[in-house]
Amino acid sequence: MNNSLKFLTVTALAASLAACGGDGGDSQATGTLSLGITDAPVDELKEVNITVTGVEIKPASGESRRYDFEEPLALDLLALQGGNAALLLNDEEVPAGEYNWVRLYISTEPGELTAVDMNGGVHDLYIPSGAQTGLKLVSGFTVPAGGDADFTIDFDVRKSIVDPQGSNPSGAEYFLKPALRLIDNVEAGTISGTVDGTLIAEACTDAATFDGGVYVHAGADQIPDDLGSTNEPLVIAPVAFDGTAYSYTAAFISAGNYTVSYTCDLDTREDANGELVDEELTFYGTQNVTVVADTTTTADF
Repeated sequence: MNNSLKFLTVTALAASLAACGGDGGDSQATGTLSLGITDAPVDELKEVNITVTGVEIKPASGESRRYDFEEPLALDLLALQGGNAALLLNDEEVPAGEYNWVRLYISTEPGELTAVDMNGGVHDLYIPSGAQTGLKLVSGFTVPAGGDADFTIDFDVRKSIVDPQGSNPSGAEYFLKPALRLIDNVEAGTISGTVDGTLIAEACTDAATFDGGVYVHAGADQIPDDLGSTNEPLVIAPVAFDGTAYSYTAAFISAGNYTVSYTCDLDTREDANGELVDEELTFYGTQNVTVVADTTTTADF
């Protein structure tokens, strides 16, 4: 699905929401809330398919407000990379003030929660208590009175899919234990750049199928490390040949200082217990970058 068609489809859906919960009251100040969803890049899978059936938000004071979609929204999370996002709520009028959390409701019907590997194999995913409680993101945000709030949920698939390596009463092959973060779009920017082909040829043992990735760590002068370490990267952006150069894009990054590094070492996702493994990776070209809101910062290797 191209970006234009996806945007129109999601916008039409967002306009047909049915809300329940706190009534807000005519005299209560309101603002508008837009909420999107994106995915931090991953390179081991071709598709991660979920179906979102609704969204719930919880004011700091008062009852939560749930928005059930008249038509469930089917998404391939891996199509939402490199700055792409799907709208869940679009300029929805809500009470102004502080909010404590966001919850996504995900369908667990057969065939609506799957992962497709690089060989085309389809694997069922299982969300513990997903049908009852949804995916809760405990991250406060503010909707200004008379103003607009615009946020994106980053659904980090690389950190989220776990092989239980044992008995699974659901029968599914993988658990989906989402790693979510909430980004204020007004304060977010992008890091992108290129990696020299000579470096890729030297660093990658199998450059024909894997071009490495750029690790983004929060803060300047960080020592880059793997997932599962005490200094995990915020995101890992895969490098790919775009027809002209080997490039990468890490989008929806909050304004601030970061350390970026390139590696062509494959990180092992988890051990026999499904826990992420901290491996010794070789990094190249480590450098500091400053992300500015609504701006693309370039970091080449």
